[in-house]
Amino acid sequence: MKSLKDKVVVVTGGTRGIGLATAMKLEEKGAIVYACARHEVELPCSIRYLKLDVTCKAECESAVKQIIKDQGRIDGLVADAGITRDALIGKMTDEMFDEVLNTNVKGVFNIIKAVHPYMEEQKKGAIVAVSSIVAVYGNIGQINYASSKAAVIGMCKSCAKEFARKGQNIRVNAICPGYIMTDMLKTVPEDLLKKFANQTMLKRLGEPEEIANIISFLISDEASYITGSVIEANGGMRL
Repeated sequence: MKSLKDKVVVVTGGTRGIGLATAMKLEEKGAIVYACARHEVELPCSIRYLKLDVTCKAECESAVKQIIKDQGRIDGLVADAGITRDALIGKMTDEMFDEVLNTNVKGVFNIIKAVHPYMEEQKKGAIVAVSSIVAVYGNIGQINYASSKAAVIGMCKSCAKEFARKGQNIRVNAICPGYIMTDMLKTVPEDLLKKFANQTMLKRLGEPEEIANIISFLISDEASYITGSVIEANGGMRL
């Protein structure tokens, strides 16, 4: 049985990595999926593409209005669009810091704000924002990224409280993946990847599909009593 049959779900950053894996998993479970990103790629299955730069408020509003025009509603949002600009603090420029915060924090804010009025009208919806294990534990060379992903957790908890008022059934959760084999890790040396893997209890890195499984559950009605939660999925890292 398809647990997300005919649910309309928007996935930002939905053309690669965790976002693409999530879009595919949602589609597999019966959802009508819109994958949003700045650059178009060939998408599998019946996933729809929408050009979107989450840092632009007007583009977020326009994309959401287009989906509402096409489908009449939005049942779920996965906010996954994010970037890194790594450097030690002495070499991190203001531009590197601002660019990461603008995409990873303001971008999440923009798309949630654009979607919320329609979910409020429906009195139902599910939102999942992708944070990171780095938000919880920090990381050398990622002051900007860690700060941005910590902000996403605070945003989700605040939205969960705010959106639950007046009997609205709008759930908001965050997920903190550990080291996942996406494009972000392609430039990392092999010996360092092995070190990351050995920091986990499972002695391996995660796959995008494993995070997608959790996100699709949180979007579904099967997670109807989960909101304001921060789910860590890191293979037992830091235990």
